[in-house]
Amino acid sequence: MTDYELDPLPYDYDALEPHLSEQVLKWHHDTHHQSYVNGWNSAEEELEANREAGDFSSSAGAIRSVTHNSSGHILHDLFWQNMSPDGGDEPTGALRERIEEDFGSYEAWRGEFEAAAKGASGWALLVYDTFSNQLRNVVVDKHDQGAIWGGHPILALDVWEHSYYHDYGPARGEFIENFFEVVDWEEPARRCEEAVELFE
Repeated sequence: MTDYELDPLPYDYDALEPHLSEQVLKWHHDTHHQSYVNGWNSAEEELEANREAGDFSSSAGAIRSVTHNSSGHILHDLFWQNMSPDGGDEPTGALRERIEEDFGSYEAWRGEFEAAAKGASGWALLVYDTFSNQLRNVVVDKHDQGAIWGGHPILALDVWEHSYYHDYGPARGEFIENFFEVVDWEEPARRCEEAVELFE
């Protein structure tokens, strides 16, 4: 059985200030993200024990726990990777062209993405929809409710309150705007290119 581990942040805890504080990154990464890794490992252990014992009475709950916690771990990994102290620019190249093709303009995409982030109880995602071969914005509640089957995540924004409330209080919209001050489009561009190569 795979034992999942929490990777360190790809930058220092204070690297995204003043947009995201050192304290929030420490709490968010070391406590909240770690809890999803722990929850995934624990649920996998329970499923393995149930299979060995032939007792599946708790397996449905463990499967739900795998779905919730694995999604939390995967999305947090992406969230950290698509931010950088050197971020803040707009996308360029093939990703910019694809956004304009699928949404009409970068501004239209961003407006829709921000609306998704304001309405979500979990995450706003830009995904590559492998069924329709196009980019889509997705509202995800918790970590696993609202995802599109076959959706390949390109960009992730965590709007759980633990990601911003210490810094912004109830001003989620301000947090969403400042997220774009630290977005590093290199990783989303790589993920989009990977999806296009695989599915088109």
